[in-house]
Amino acid sequence: MFDKILIANRGEIALRVLRACKELGIPTVAVHSTADGDAMHVRLADESVCIGPPPAKDSYLNIPSLLAACEITGADAVHPGYGFLSENARFAEILEEHGIDFIGPSPEHIRIMGDKIEAKRTAKRLGIPVVPGSEGGVSSNDEALRIARDIGFPVLVKAAAGGGGRGMKVARTEADLSSALATARAEAKAAFGDDVVYLEKYLQRPRHIEIQVLGDGRGRAVHLGERDCSLQRRHQKVWEEGPSPALNASARDAIGETVAKAMRQIKYRGAGTVEFLYEDGAFYFIEMNTRIQVEHPVTEMITDIDLVLEQIRVAAGSDLSMEQKDIKFHGHSIECRVNAENPVSFRPSPGRIAHYHTPGGLGVRVDSAVYQGYLIPPYYDSLVGKLIVHGKTRTECLMRLRRALDEYVVDGIETTLPLFRALVREPDILDGQYHIHWLEQFLARGGMDS
Repeated sequence: MFDKILIANRGEIALRVLRACKELGIPTVAVHSTADGDAMHVRLADESVCIGPPPAKDSYLNIPSLLAACEITGADAVHPGYGFLSENARFAEILEEHGIDFIGPSPEHIRIMGDKIEAKRTAKRLGIPVVPGSEGGVSSNDEALRIARDIGFPVLVKAAAGGGGRGMKVARTEADLSSALATARAEAKAAFGDDVVYLEKYLQRPRHIEIQVLGDGRGRAVHLGERDCSLQRRHQKVWEEGPSPALNASARDAIGETVAKAMRQIKYRGAGTVEFLYEDGAFYFIEMNTRIQVEHPVTEMITDIDLVLEQIRVAAGSDLSMEQKDIKFHGHSIECRVNAENPVSFRPSPGRIAHYHTPGGLGVRVDSAVYQGYLIPPYYDSLVGKLIVHGKTRTECLMRLRRALDEYVVDGIETTLPLFRALVREPDILDGQYHIHWLEQFLARGGMDS
């Protein structure tokens, strides 16, 4: 096992990793920018190192500073959390070159899955169903038009190096295609320094289903069921639940085993999530995230498996602590991402938290690194905390969520709590009848005003 782990992140995920380390008896090192000196993970870690000023590029993305922090403290492993450098293959390579273990997949797998085109090719080769579209990047408008006519409009133009909805545009007709290509290329170049785009068939009302996997890097891998992440705004997830209201046990087992088999073939190491669009009984691969997900607690609640602990164990060379037959699903779980944002406009609302009270009781979990008096800085993600609830049934889970939301108090800043209090009373949500466009349509028709 590792002697000391440096946590190359901040906020609730840094605190989540720290807790897993403490349960394993592993000393921790927190890194922080000057804006995060009073952060909870800094207070609770065994050691802390300031790695730079507030801008992420000068601190949490500053690889030389992170290496120096490892050397100063003697950390022999780094957990990257999610975001920042968690899917940076070069960072993983540099750590290996310095004799420091990266708690995550191999650089090769990070690199393959980080390139949307190569990830799609790899998925197809491994027998994972993919969305119809171009085999690679499209080099001209004429080529794009030929492919779009072949697969049929509407089509989705996507950045090869994209993420978070950037470099992604819908062309509903031939007349839309040229401007969609130009806009997607420009956004991709600005956001990722790479203007390569590709085409996919645009599905009308799909669900967003993701399969959680764990692998030991030596050919053993399991799936831990699915999460339904269809409630999104601008391709950003807002609400996640598992199991999905749209799947039955046979569909879950079939797609889960397909993904787990693929991970065994490539000898994937650590936690990963394979994401699909699901429509009319068919799954279509869209991407793989080679890291722990924001919404991983949903899976932990319905399996009783600590995903972060398993990440650390397999990175240290241990076997998976379970086989597929050992994984049992029980009950239902929902996670709401509570952000420091206006619940209607989603305008960021950084500032000091005047009063803070989290809900409790059976089946209620809050993953958060904030506290009363904490100043939410304007430099990073606006996540205040994740409210996760569990119930024996989806109905019980929804009722528990409604109660927990009513107990949750965050004063001094605006949050998205009012949005979730509205959603848990919407008939479509209660019935599980929603898709990836549902939330934006709800907001467009003034759902928060009713």
